[in-house]
Amino acid sequence: MTVATKRDYYEILGVPRQASADDVRLAYRRLAKQYHPDINKENGAEDKFKELSEAYAVLSDEEKRAAYDRYGHAGVTGVGAQDFSGFGMEDIFESIFGNFGMRTSSRRGPRRGADLRYDLHLTFEEAIAGVEREIEITRHEICSACRGGGAEPGTTPIRCTTCRGTGEVRQVRQTFLGSMVNVTTCPTCRGAGETISSPCHTCHGLTLVRQTRRRTISVPPGVDSGTQIRLSGEGEPGTNGGPHGNLYVVITVNPHKYFRRQGNDIILEVTINVAQAALGAEITVPTTGGSEKIKIPVGTQSGTVFHLRGKGAPILQRAARGDLRVIVTVATPTGLNAEQKKLLKELSKSLSEEAAPQESGLLDRLRGALPGD
Repeated sequence: MTVATKRDYYEILGVPRQASADDVRLAYRRLAKQYHPDINKENGAEDKFKELSEAYAVLSDEEKRAAYDRYGHAGVTGVGAQDFSGFGMEDIFESIFGNFGMRTSSRRGPRRGADLRYDLHLTFEEAIAGVEREIEITRHEICSACRGGGAEPGTTPIRCTTCRGTGEVRQVRQTFLGSMVNVTTCPTCRGAGETISSPCHTCHGLTLVRQTRRRTISVPPGVDSGTQIRLSGEGEPGTNGGPHGNLYVVITVNPHKYFRRQGNDIILEVTINVAQAALGAEITVPTTGGSEKIKIPVGTQSGTVFHLRGKGAPILQRAARGDLRVIVTVATPTGLNAEQKKLLKELSKSLSEEAAPQESGLLDRLRGALPGD
């Protein structure tokens, strides 16, 4: 499956990275008017509008924008259509034509909470075998003192005197077409319909408090850097009765001294000496599950790869494993003593004389004399 590369959000909205929040908002409103599918019926307009909305959902949110600036798209993984907080058609038409007396509810319905990200670092062995880890998550939670009402316990909110509890204010304008009524969100209660005279002493009327919780997560065997584990409902709380967002645990696997991953295969490079390569040998190599013996055939060359089937990384969600690929390098000896040099010279002479008889036991003596055997 081919995964499309996402475009830069700043490029999508046509604003520089240092653009202010107002610049981002105005750029989105302008482009949304142009590409909204209810206005623009051209092919690709709907996809363009979704792309704009996704970019705006991130860049209009202070925390998401900071994460995007630092980590790119990986920092806002999980932001999708359900997270878009852009303008709908009512907002767009209002910005172009005004409300024309249409009454629209300014009280927002339930909205899903924002997703959170947690970066978890594992050793190579933990990633291969799987592990349970306890992590700490700091997020907003409903204030337990006021139970999310925002008012000091024992007091109650009062009806907004500006909008009389409707959450909306109406303004009548005289135009050449007659009287036009513009309905907007109440600036006093911000659409809530009520105000709080005695804010909660715990959350100061914000209805939410930041708390740190511990969670134990099970990391399955075979994860690799970039693997994401989703914990449903462990993100920020929703508003107006909306569900919590999700927590995405993003895995980073620390490098190993000997092993490296290539998909589900594990790569191991080992060095043998020239005698082992020429005469053959049996060597012991490490694996993630213990030691294994490999037979080195006579005349093995540098770069030869030996496959140990099923000794690689577990394949996620499957009862199978990759392979351990052992790559052999033949080392040229250095720092030889006089005896070793003498044996190599004899070997070189015998190899250069194609039909000449060899001295009995020369190769065996060479193998015993070379370091690393």
